[in-house]
Amino acid sequence: MPNYRLTLCYEGTRYRGWQKQGNTENTIQGKLEAALSRLLSEPIEVAGCGRTDAGVHAKEQVCSFRSQTPLDCEETLHALRSVLPEDIGAIALIEAAPRFHARLSCQSKTYCYRIRTSDTPDVFTRRFVLPYPGQLDVNAMRAAAAQLTGEHDFAAFCSLKNSKRSTVRTLRRIDFQESGDELRIYYTADGFLYNMVRILTGTLLEIGLGQREAAELSAILSSRDRAQAGFTAPAVGLTLWEIHYEE
Repeated sequence: MPNYRLTLCYEGTRYRGWQKQGNTENTIQGKLEAALSRLLSEPIEVAGCGRTDAGVHAKEQVCSFRSQTPLDCEETLHALRSVLPEDIGAIALIEAAPRFHARLSCQSKTYCYRIRTSDTPDVFTRRFVLPYPGQLDVNAMRAAAAQLTGEHDFAAFCSLKNSKRSTVRTLRRIDFQESGDELRIYYTADGFLYNMVRILTGTLLEIGLGQREAAELSAILSSRDRAQAGFTAPAVGLTLWEIHYEE
């Protein structure tokens, strides 16, 4: 069967996350599969590159699916845009190589966490940026982040308990971008654990506020103990930013 690659964006505020669930229809995957199945008059299952949590957004999410009949990608994309909810956007649809798989073919992903350090309300970014008024020591946060890059066991930065899967990941880079009263932290890795970016962000925020020292990061990693790391930052500030494939 022909294989297709679909690129999406979405605002995750009102959804229970990407992955479809048996107790709710309110997931991104669920809405997408229902829309495609109706349009193509056949059951469609999509594989997403990443499973964003409830309330997390995506500037770029890639998924793949197969259809029994060849599609006109331009016509199908136009039709899909007309039936998806207004907070889920279909960006591009192309026929992919037979062995392409949105998750398994992915080389790395980038997440962005946005923080607003002003106490002045901004109603236009309230669904995408965490309000966190206060003076952050971004240099201390950068020093701490430098200890996190590379291949490590990130068990201390994962919410899942007693997972049998490996908690080793390669965090390729952490970049900080300051613009006015907004701080953005970009994380690029070969993969992420459950709540990993949010726990990393919470830990870095505690360092930025002087509540813990940057030098603690190595010990936290070695401990493999979730209790040693910082709080889990809210979902509101997190966006799946970019998916990287080997072209």
